[in-house]
Amino acid sequence: MEATIPVLILAIPLFMFVFLGLCGMKMTHKLAGILGTLGMGTVLVLSYYTAFTYFFSGAPEFINAAGERLQYMVFDQTWLQFTDKLAIKLGFFLDPISAMMLVVITTISFMVHLYSLGYMRDHHGVYEHGFQRFYAFLSLFSFSMLGLVVAPNIFQMYIFWELVGASSYLLIGFYYIKPSAVSASKKAFIVTRFADLGFLIGILTLSYYTGTFNFTELTSIPVEGLANVYQVNEGTAQGIRSIFENSAAPVFMGGSVLTWALVLIFMGGMGKSAMMPLHIWLPDAMEGPTPVSALIHAATMVVAGVYLVARLFPLYLMEETSLIIITVVGALTAFYAAMVACTQVDIKRVLAFSTISQIAFMMVSLGVARPEIHHGLGYMASMFHLFTHAMFKALLFLGAGALIHAIGSNDYTAMHGLRKHMPITHITFLIGCLAIAGIIPFSGFFSKDEILSSCMGYDWVAYIWMSLVAGMTAFYMFRLYYLIFWWKEHKVPEGHHAPHDQPWTMSLPLIILAAISCVAGFIPFGNLVTWDGHAYDFMEHFDWSVATVSLIVALLGIGLATVMYRKENSLPEKFRKALPALWTWSYHRFYWDELYMFITHKIIFNSVCRPLAWFDRHIIDGTMDSFATITNKASDAIKPLQSGQIQMYVWYYLIGALALGGITVLCLI
Repeated sequence: MEATIPVLILAIPLFMFVFLGLCGMKMTHKLAGILGTLGMGTVLVLSYYTAFTYFFSGAPEFINAAGERLQYMVFDQTWLQFTDKLAIKLGFFLDPISAMMLVVITTISFMVHLYSLGYMRDHHGVYEHGFQRFYAFLSLFSFSMLGLVVAPNIFQMYIFWELVGASSYLLIGFYYIKPSAVSASKKAFIVTRFADLGFLIGILTLSYYTGTFNFTELTSIPVEGLANVYQVNEGTAQGIRSIFENSAAPVFMGGSVLTWALVLIFMGGMGKSAMMPLHIWLPDAMEGPTPVSALIHAATMVVAGVYLVARLFPLYLMEETSLIIITVVGALTAFYAAMVACTQVDIKRVLAFSTISQIAFMMVSLGVARPEIHHGLGYMASMFHLFTHAMFKALLFLGAGALIHAIGSNDYTAMHGLRKHMPITHITFLIGCLAIAGIIPFSGFFSKDEILSSCMGYDWVAYIWMSLVAGMTAFYMFRLYYLIFWWKEHKVPEGHHAPHDQPWTMSLPLIILAAISCVAGFIPFGNLVTWDGHAYDFMEHFDWSVATVSLIVALLGIGLATVMYRKENSLPEKFRKALPALWTWSYHRFYWDELYMFITHKIIFNSVCRPLAWFDRHIIDGTMDSFATITNKASDAIKPLQSGQIQMYVWYYLIGALALGGITVLCLI
């Protein structure tokens, strides 16, 4: 494959960011939006061409004689050369998951660009202030995310990882005149910075002992049968596992260097993918424009952590402890987020906690993936769910945006009964709910079923736990659906127009994403994306017993939501009064934000920062101030020596000469 197209995939969004950032204010809002959308549409076409060429061309550089899908380095150029062995390279790397992510990122990004043409203006056709800046930031984010997924080495991934964080900060805080938006952007930036510090330490630890940043060398390691060769600086892939198993390898708190490196790298993924306890930034990130929520916090940025673990999956297989940690963190996060989603009234925050729960599903799937369990089914299932979830969750967020645009509020209590007023939004939102609930034949049924199958093969406790979360998912999504579109008739406030479906720029992305959510489950994903390159026909190995149970669980969740929320009744209030403590804790997100505020303000600020500030002001600054005071007083004391009076200088000379003479006489005696 020639490097021209991959270079354009990265260069076009970068150019659009610079161009719209510098020249956007000199053109009309509409022109800036059209140019940004056309630029992303071009990247969409190029990315589809690249991915389809990789998956379906059958070229020998992509497929070997055994039918295994190969990794392909399009280009890899040295950027910074520190030593003979330490260099930072920038390149474009194709393998099954990076090619799949090209499709996901560009599809969602293009839909968001098109959708924003209608969303970012009011009912009178007036565009929002900063519209050009908004499209520039969208292009920057797309460039950053694309650079992250095609990185040939972990250091390039880290560079673009931080660019994604910066893009997120800019987009969340787009409404910078709102204190809540500024606070949310700072919160996201600070929380993910702590996680990224762990990520960086993990990268440096891993690269120090392996002698390489390159993904090919790090991940093309046979899981079994490695020779016992202890080669720290040779950079040979065959020696990597034995580096960490050798008795001379460092151990810290009972864990090997590899275990700690992988856990620290996973810490970066926890921050970006909002896993507990680093999840607190994502719900507040809903302060940004709704298209931003669809782009960053539903389909692309938040899956970066899942992508990171998948990228280094062969390394994680070497340390089962790290996979167990991933599984436990994912399972706890999935249940917690589903609980909280059941009580929220802000529709964007319901979808935010739903996103956290679904990302945790993917993490659990990677955590339980083993080569001996259905040929690593968990890996494929995680990537498959990443793909399907991106489509139907973006659909749900954009549908929420259409509702907010029509009603002017995020609160479902201002909605109700909108199915008659907004039929396109109603049907497409319903499709998204059916897909995420796991109802056949929508895409979520197939991908979530494979995750549950992998959990069943790993441990029955994991299977029961995740099945429970799947049932909760169906319940809270249809609770949201009924409260928005049913419950009771919608009352139009006096002086307001009746809500209606949005213009085609907003409706068309909804229809396209709904169509994809209907058919994406039938994609032969196992033939395209597996952890070791071997095709896995999951339809051939489809476990109908697991699928039947998961379908029944989903229907029970939907049935319960239907009974409680389809028509206005007293059941929700009775349930709330029956379990007031549980409802209150869930509504307040189990007080995680308050806990963080207590730790930061009461403990860190008061007990640590204040004493340090006192020590800095009174001891450090006081010592320096004392030096300055002594110097000033000494200066004042000797100022008369430079009076400019000749008589005084003669006296000083005479006194000095007499003193010198006296000293000389004393020495001679």
